Amino acid sequence: MRIPILMPQLGESIAEATVKDIKIEVGQTVETDEDVLEVETEKAIMEVATPHPGKIVEILAKVDVSYPVGSTLGYLEVDDTIPINQPHQIQSSQRSADPNETAPAGKIDDNSASETRTLQTTSDNPNNPEVTPTIRGLPVPARASGATYISPRLRARMQELDLNAADLAGIAGTGAGGRVTVEDFESFMFDLETKKTSAASPMRIAVADSMRRSWTRPLATVGSPVCLENLLLHRKESSPKPGPTLYVIRALAIALSERTATAGRLVGNQIIHPSSIDIGFAVEVDDGVLVPVIRNVDQIPLKDLVEQYTALVEAAKKRRLPKEASTPPGIATVTNFGSFGIVWATPIPLPEQNLVLGLGYGQQKPHWNTESSSWAPVIEADLTLSFDHRILDGGGAGRLLTQIAKLLQKPEDL
Repeated sequence: MRIPILMPQLGESIAEATVKDIKIEVGQTVETDEDVLEVETEKAIMEVATPHPGKIVEILAKVDVSYPVGSTLGYLEVDDTIPINQPHQIQSSQRSADPNETAPAGKIDDNSASETRTLQTTSDNPNNPEVTPTIRGLPVPARASGATYISPRLRARMQELDLNAADLAGIAGTGAGGRVTVEDFESFMFDLETKKTSAASPMRIAVADSMRRSWTRPLATVGSPVCLENLLLHRKESSPKPGPTLYVIRALAIALSERTATAGRLVGNQIIHPSSIDIGFAVEVDDGVLVPVIRNVDQIPLKDLVEQYTALVEAAKKRRLPKEASTPPGIATVTNFGSFGIVWATPIPLPEQNLVLGLGYGQQKPHWNTESSSWAPVIEADLTLSFDHRILDGGGAGRLLTQIAKLLQKPEDL
């Protein structure tokens, strides 16, 4: 009996994945749950395993080609006596029904918006539809009187090219009230053909989509300097040594646990409090950023977090984060932009969060010592807090920053 090897559902918001490596050959015998393909989603490299033991009789997948969830990647010959799960047979028959049918994109559920991921079929093989990954998010107006209105004609043209309203930011509208006309759009697209271009990676598209959705909310940023002398001294004397980011993660978790509404989400007229203090932290990877999450940070002492934090950083750099470290996302994110020599920044919270805490570059600053009545050099950095202004006002954000800075002055208690 032949059964298909299907592209699995690799995450709630994952509609397709790109094959990066084929680990099996036709004629090879495999066991149940044996890794046969390595695929890359927007944010991770994952494995596709065999559903049953048997022999590989056909491989349809191609390296560096994207396939939607449910696509047939190959076929497995299995013993007729082995009970076969019904879903494999159902999906196989559905996939071969219509040669022009694209894979089901499905709904992507998000706390801030619902969106549809469109899959453009580039193959006539109904069992193996190759796709070009595209993502549409909530549009960001290009200008107050420009792209706020898009005519049905222009919208249809944009859909043909897989563009959204945010892409119109570079177009100066000549229509009534500054609206972007179809003629403006076509002129803009013609001009782009004369420019040097490069394809955006799935990671870059995912980051762009996330930022568009984040920007639909009123965001603000406040900042405050914090002395790092005690932190650096404690780190020097500690074994293992926590990184500066981990101190900030722990301080933020404790501060949020004291008032959970600060990290809540506004849905309608209700503030939804977090059920646990899960904090993410930004890790730079090729062409983007991943945000591993540490669960229940407020309940774990700093010294016990070091090993977990280090392991997650390494996994993120390899784009092999375990599912439990990214889904569901944390309630806030910490980003150490100071590692790039940046003193001050206004990072944007993820769509699922309303807080992102940034740590700037540590610099030597003069500090007045009241005991000796003299100036002394200290290492100081700026903390910035970007937040959803619907949840927090400047006073609440300032008090949260003050509490975090206060906790950092006693690192032995973290």
